[in-house]
Amino acid sequence: MSWTQWNRVEGEGLDFEEILFEKKHHQELEGGIARVSINKPDFNLMTLNTTDEMFRAFYDANHDPTIGVIVVASVGKHFGTGGDVEWEKWGLRQAIYNRYPHNRLIRASRKPVLAAVQGYCLGGHNHMAYCCDFTIAADDAKFGQAGPKVSSPADGFFVPYLTKVVGAKKAREMWMMCRRYSAEQALEMGLVNSVVPRAELETAVDDWCEELLSVSPGCLEILKASFDQEMDGYAELGIISQNLYPDWFDSPEGQEGAAAFTEKRKPKFWRARNQGG
Repeated sequence: MSWTQWNRVEGEGLDFEEILFEKKHHQELEGGIARVSINKPDFNLMTLNTTDEMFRAFYDANHDPTIGVIVVASVGKHFGTGGDVEWEKWGLRQAIYNRYPHNRLIRASRKPVLAAVQGYCLGGHNHMAYCCDFTIAADDAKFGQAGPKVSSPADGFFVPYLTKVVGAKKAREMWMMCRRYSAEQALEMGLVNSVVPRAELETAVDDWCEELLSVSPGCLEILKASFDQEMDGYAELGIISQNLYPDWFDSPEGQEGAAAFTEKRKPKFWRARNQGG
């Protein structure tokens, strides 16, 4: 065995409720990997608590000189379906301005970040995955955005950044039309690096990490920072939303998407919009 077993990281500031934080090391190469897994099956919905815990795990992994790669994963059948809609009713405004947004963790990470995706990868989980340096997908993965479907606006660097990944036309299609894409479609458009059978996902991730650990870790840090420079020119989170719709979350249209989702009905955005006018 080239790898040690996964060891759960615990201690002061590292006792988590919504994620699992683990590390293992390659016995021949001597470097290691850290795995940050959202642990909220069935759909691994995210809240501010989730991103706060992720921040602490990323901070530890980035300051551990033995760690060369950070893997972002999820426990259970699905990678995740974004933010908790019930929580977003009152929390999305705070989430947009949260000082530890999950995409920024990936951007700020000194170590390369690899997403291991299975099942649904929607909403916030999808743009977290495509902001990672690498994405390995199981063949059962499904990708897409849902914001306009549930009246959840998004702006900031991670929206136009998708154009760097899949091109402008496909990026607008994904964000504005909320279509879903199979793993093979995601591979064809460049959204993921590789697709493997679900049972082989962890082995494939280990293989990619082993290859990354075999080269200079300092050079990888420099290259990652160089590639990530292109994100810096984009608007910060929430600026466009606040300029266009400063009272979005108090408006009928802003509340309709979440209400329709929880009531299991189709949203009536235009009715809500006209009532609000």
